[in-house]
Amino acid sequence: MSALIDKTVDKPPARGRSGWAAPERPVWEEPPSTAGLAGKGIVIGGACLAVLFPLWIVVVTSLSTKQTITEAGGLVVVPKALTFIAYEELLSGGQVTRAAIVSIGVTLVGTLFSMTVSVLAAYGLSRSGSVGHRWMLMTLLATMFFGAGLIPTYLLVQSLGLTDTYLALILPSAVSVFNILVLRGFFMGISPELIDSARIDGAGDWRILWQIVIPLSRAVIAVITLFYAVGYWSAWFNASIYLTDQDMMPLQNVMIQLVQKQEAPVGLGQAIKTGELSSLAVQMAVMVMALLPVAVVSPFVQRHFKKGMLTGAVKG
Repeated sequence: MSALIDKTVDKPPARGRSGWAAPERPVWEEPPSTAGLAGKGIVIGGACLAVLFPLWIVVVTSLSTKQTITEAGGLVVVPKALTFIAYEELLSGGQVTRAAIVSIGVTLVGTLFSMTVSVLAAYGLSRSGSVGHRWMLMTLLATMFFGAGLIPTYLLVQSLGLTDTYLALILPSAVSVFNILVLRGFFMGISPELIDSARIDGAGDWRILWQIVIPLSRAVIAVITLFYAVGYWSAWFNASIYLTDQDMMPLQNVMIQLVQKQEAPVGLGQAIKTGELSSLAVQMAVMVMALLPVAVVSPFVQRHFKKGMLTGAVKG
């Protein structure tokens, strides 16, 4: 009888060092196996190769001579005779040089203006005692779902006399509501006691914003600055509809003319016709010039990306 009872009684659960039952760990908490580590390495390596290999082709082709490009039948994978003649011609003072200067100027001025407006708007909307901040917030949110459209926007820009001016490249897309909301969420996460103590010491809103809020928000400000800068540098649509003067075109529009329409920039047509330059090398060189600033700046802001975006999103 006792033997029968012993068989029917369940075995006690395994106990850990503390004497309590040790729970089973989920699969994702188990240490990865050798095969798993190898698989991750293969996937990450394949992803890096898929990103870097086209970039390698573009850079090598831009540095190749016309004979090397002709022998390769187009894009060059293995470099042979390298030359900087395409970049020298592009930066010799022609249309591409002027377009690069325009893009740099629009990016710097536009980013500064957009960040100033966004930071001021986000700080005002983050203060619960601001006059009418709820209505302003609802109005901004409405613009994320309902837009005026292209034709009313063009008519507005035209009526303000902004066509064929550099302001047409900045003002129509100067403010992003999403960026304001991210900044607002981060500002709301700053300790209210810190701001109240500053007010007790006699600090006003301008001093609180400049000496307390902005220094504590360097991460999110760096990320939003990158967003605006990349947006201005990569923009081409506003210039295509608001500008008619070719001398005012930014670099992206010149690249479109060169790559898609096969139109040689001013100052390079003769060099291509005489055989000194390959049109394909010029196209790849312009692409490298358009990608280089973003590729250089992004790694320095990348370390702020996780802190800036996630903190602003969670605390908002």
